[in-house]
Amino acid sequence: MRLIHVVPRITSEASGPAYSVMALCGALREQGTHTRLGVVEPAPDRALPEWVQVFPNSGGPFQLGRSKELHRWLRAAVERAEVDIMHCHSLWMMPNMYPGWVTQGRAARLVVSPRGTLSEWALNHSRWKKRVIWPLLQGPAVRHAACFHATGESEYEDIRRAGFRQPVCIIPNGIEIPLEGIDDAGPRGPRRLLFLGRLHPVKGIENLIRAWSAVEHRFPDWELEIVGPDDIGHLARLKALRRELRLRRVNFRGPAFGLQKWQAYQAAELYVLPTHSENFGMTVAEALAAGTPVIVTKGAPWQGLETHQAGWWIDIGVDPLVACLKEALSCAPDDLRTRGANGRGWMKDEFSWRRIGAMMLTTYTWLLTGGEPPRHVKVT
Repeated sequence: MRLIHVVPRITSEASGPAYSVMALCGALREQGTHTRLGVVEPAPDRALPEWVQVFPNSGGPFQLGRSKELHRWLRAAVERAEVDIMHCHSLWMMPNMYPGWVTQGRAARLVVSPRGTLSEWALNHSRWKKRVIWPLLQGPAVRHAACFHATGESEYEDIRRAGFRQPVCIIPNGIEIPLEGIDDAGPRGPRRLLFLGRLHPVKGIENLIRAWSAVEHRFPDWELEIVGPDDIGHLARLKALRRELRLRRVNFRGPAFGLQKWQAYQAAELYVLPTHSENFGMTVAEALAAGTPVIVTKGAPWQGLETHQAGWWIDIGVDPLVACLKEALSCAPDDLRTRGANGRGWMKDEFSWRRIGAMMLTTYTWLLTGGEPPRHVKVT
C-alpha cells in the first residue's frame, strides 16, 4: 500500500503532532507499507529518515506554511497514481489544504486528522481568521474526505459537530515506553508536582497556578515545577501571576527534551495537565509510560485514568483542581507509585505504536477494499 502523510512542521516546537505523526509513519512502514511524509521547513536539527521529505517555504506569513514545491509533489504523486491514501494531519495551514485540492476527483482516498483543531476552544482562537479561511479554503479542501481520524471520543464529537458525516476511525496516539530506572537526575529534594508542555493559554497553566496558591501552604513538602518552552510570550504572564500571588514554590525550568524529559517525568511524583482543549495529550501518555500518575482535566480525553486507577480526570477550572490537589497531594508515596505502575501497564497494553499502526492500516485497507468496517470505525 502506498501512503503519503502531510503535516505542516515537525520541529520540536511544533508540539504533539511533530512526534506522533512521525511515529505513526514509522509504525506503518513496519507494517510493510510504502509510507512517505511531506513537511515544510524549517526542519529539526537532527537526521531525518529517507522517507521524510522537507520542502522549502515559499514566502508569505510564516504561520501559513505555504510551499509551492510541496503542492507540486503531492499533485504529481496523485496524477501519476503513485499514492493510494493521502493522510492530512491538522487544519488551517496551507499544507492542510494541498491534500484536499490534489485528491479532488482522483482515485487516491483522503483521510483527515484534525489533531484538535476542531475543538470549541481551537475554533474560538483567532476566530475571525478561521471564519474567512473555512468557506474559501479549508472547508472545500476536506469535504470530500473518505474518512476522518479522531484520537478520542471527544474529537469524534468535534468532527460531527462541524457537520461531517463521513466515517471516523477512533485511534489514539501511541507512546514509546521508556526503560525503567532512567531518572538519574540527582537528589530529589521536595516532592514534585510537574507540568510539562508548551507554555500556552490553552494548557490552563494560569488555572494551575491559581489552584496551587490555594494549597501551597498546606503541603510544604511539595513544589510545583513548570517545564516547557515559552509560546507566544505566555511565560511572562505566568511569572507575573506567580509574583502577584506571592508563591514561593513554583519553579519555571525551561524546555526539556530527550532523556531530560523522561528524567523530569520520573523525578516527579505527580503530573498535571489542566488543559482547556486537547485532542489527545501526548504528555499524559508520556507521564503514564514513565510510571507517573496524572491529573488531567476533561479538556483532554483521558477518562480511562479512573477505570485503570492511574490518576484523576476532573472538570476544567480552578475549584475542581483545588479539590483534586488536596486529595492527590495527601496521598502516600506508595499509593502514588501504585497508580503510576497501573498507568505504565496500561500504556504497554494499549498504546504501543505497533498496535496503533496496525489499527490505522486496517482502516486504510477497508477504505480501499470495502466490506465490514473495523470495530474502531464509526460510520454514523
